[in-house]
Amino acid sequence: QVQLVESGGGLVQAGDSLRLSCAASGRTFSSYAMGWFRQAPGKEREFVAFVGWNGNNTYYADSVKGRFTISRDNAKNTVYLQMNSLKPEDTAVYYCNARAPGASDWGQGTQVTVSS
Repeated sequence: QVQLVESGGGLVQAGDSLRLSCAASGRTFSSYAMGWFRQAPGKEREFVAFVGWNGNNTYYADSVKGRFTISRDNAKNTVYLQMNSLKPEDTAVYYCNARAPGASDWGQGTQVTVSS
C-alpha cells in the first residue's frame, strides 16, 4: 500500500496554468504506474492522465491532450500534472492514483476551480 497526498490546486482564471503534485510514501513508488483522475460535481470520476513506472509511457484523455502533461520523479516519490490553458470545464477535484498488480490506492484529492 502507498499513501498519496495531492497539492497544488486552487482557484484560477480560464487560460491560466496550475501544477498539481502528488507525494507518495513508501519505498516501492517506482514500481507503481501513476495516474490522475478528476471528478466534477454531479459527475462520475474520470481518467485524466497516466504515466508508467519509468516515466516513458504517458496517456491522456482526449479532453486534456495537448494542454496537460503528466510526469514523475521517482527520486522524490512524486508525480506531477502540469495543466495549461485551463478551461472552466476542467473544474473538479483531482485525485492521484497509484496502481500495481492487485493494488490501487487513492489520495484525498485537491480542488481545482477555473473561472470564466
